[in-house]
Amino acid sequence: MLPLFLPFAFVEAMPPWAWGAFFAFIIAMLALDLGVFQREAHEMKMREALAWCVVWVSLALAFNTALWWWRGAEAGQQFLAAYLIEVCLSVDNVFVFILVFAYFKVAPRYQHRVLFWGIIGAVLMRGVFILVGVSVIARFHWILYLFGAFLVFTGVKMALPQKADSEIDPEHNFAVRLFRRYFPVGPNFEEGKFFTHHNGSRVATPLFIVLIVIETTDLVFALDSLPAVLAITANSFVALTSNIFAILGLRSLYFALSGVMQLFRFLKVGLAVILVFIGMKMLVAHWVAISTTTSLGVIGGVLATAVLMSVLIKEPPKAG
Repeated sequence: MLPLFLPFAFVEAMPPWAWGAFFAFIIAMLALDLGVFQREAHEMKMREALAWCVVWVSLALAFNTALWWWRGAEAGQQFLAAYLIEVCLSVDNVFVFILVFAYFKVAPRYQHRVLFWGIIGAVLMRGVFILVGVSVIARFHWILYLFGAFLVFTGVKMALPQKADSEIDPEHNFAVRLFRRYFPVGPNFEEGKFFTHHNGSRVATPLFIVLIVIETTDLVFALDSLPAVLAITANSFVALTSNIFAILGLRSLYFALSGVMQLFRFLKVGLAVILVFIGMKMLVAHWVAISTTTSLGVIGGVLATAVLMSVLIKEPPKAG
């Protein structure tokens, strides 16, 4: 029954030509990235990564400006607020990516390839999640309260100390264990290939296992992303485009930040505060209406404070 009202999420939010133009632009940018700029496997240096960060942020802000002009201030503010939240969640993703690549000892020149295909999967997952979420909320409004409670729980949990190593251990990853059960995995990375032949049989390489871990990790982050963005906007076009722009900048963000993550050590706490705020906004929406302008101000203020604290407050030296 659900697929019958999925098209509602598309047509209600924006005319079909707007969806078509946006997806055509995204496909063209990805093809340009993979087919021209990243044709040869190489290690992305800081300068190149920062340049791509500027490109993706500039494209997102240009899109935001066009949306603001075309659909008004409310749509523009919703996009900007949702985009900022998704960028923060993306930075949190970077922490996990660093651990994943270190755990599997993936050479820097192969990391871009894994992230590229990982992001393709992430775009598809976010698209399905958001469109289903918008359609479900349109029919069952009370689900917003479940989302709100989930965000408060996630924010509180995120603020508490936790071990990340178990999250990337392939022996604890259900998708990896399931794949290994039905498909053999070779011992070598084989120059960045996902599949190869070993002893006369077709096998997956360890790099494909890394891709599975990246995809399943993003699936977990998508569960946080969906309620957060739907707390900002019920417009599927705004929700999906803000998500996709944030995700597309994730690869360059990873290479730009992987060496300086200590400068953002308070960002996780800031993100936890934002998620709790967004969750509370959903829970009290029936009694207290919090405007998008107020939400944008809180999000921007918390992020600025978290980054400023990370820069000004030095990490204490480790004992021993």
